[in-house]
Amino acid sequence: MTTAVVRALGALAHRAAHTHREHACACPPPAVLADRADGTVVRSGPVVAKAHAPGTDTPGLLTRLSLANDPRLTGILLAPLRPRPFAPALHGRPVTLWPHGEPVDPADPDAAPWEAAAVLLARLHRTPVPPTLALPPMRGPAKAALAVARMRAARPGDPVTAPVLEAWHRLPDWARDEASAPPHRSRFLCHGDLHLGQLVRHPAPYGPWLLIDVDDTGLGDPAWDLARPAAWYAAGLLPPEVWLRFLDAYRAADGPAVRAEGDPWPELDVPARALTVQTAALAFAKSAAEGRAPDEVEQMMIDACARIASLPHELAAEHSS
Repeated sequence: MTTAVVRALGALAHRAAHTHREHACACPPPAVLADRADGTVVRSGPVVAKAHAPGTDTPGLLTRLSLANDPRLTGILLAPLRPRPFAPALHGRPVTLWPHGEPVDPADPDAAPWEAAAVLLARLHRTPVPPTLALPPMRGPAKAALAVARMRAARPGDPVTAPVLEAWHRLPDWARDEASAPPHRSRFLCHGDLHLGQLVRHPAPYGPWLLIDVDDTGLGDPAWDLARPAAWYAAGLLPPEVWLRFLDAYRAADGPAVRAEGDPWPELDVPARALTVQTAALAFAKSAAEGRAPDEVEQMMIDACARIASLPHELAAEHSS
């Protein structure tokens, strides 16, 4: 975190929260909600300011903001702050302004809104692409490739990463961001980075659940948005009953990512393996940066890669086309 960026974001959010006030206020100090390589997020009252990652495709981000503002996505995506969602860039990083929403409570996993997430995804995937927007591809495969590159840079030549790299090389080229997705699976609106941290209640704290963070949103294979919970389930991190609640809710909402009944894995297999590799690669990169061994949860995803890497090639490639 750079103190200058955080202070500037806090000031931007505070000004946006008090556009029509001229007197001093008694607001609490701005709060840092997130500070990662892909963005720094600071809240002041009802407004959140986000500095996006260095090197962000600003025209692409502008298109994604227009999508979040599209009336057809009302009730699905959180819309940015109106009328001016863009703020001046900070150190070359684009900045956007958003209304604050109440996030998922990490201390209450039993209340996690898996069904709400599934329904929102199904509605997003069923929404026709706005004809006036030239949407870029969703960035799921690109994020997986970046995670592997980050692991390689953090642990160059380290033999412990071999199972992750083997699982990576067994993926089809489109899942490694080396080619376009199959045409029949690449024209759906996708979130691109679905996890429970991407849901908020708005208006806070009791409004409906909405999807946030459109940085990776675009056109692609909708199965990618189901891939993280699928990967967690396959690795033993997500209980079977929770996975089935999520999958059943998605199917009940007519989501197009998987067949309406029967085995969903022909559609989910490749994206779930890609998310398994992505998670394991980030685990190796983060643990190396912090000078520690992978923790128990991280090791479960690394072990899942080892199982993928040990499969006969014909099984690993069965659903790769």
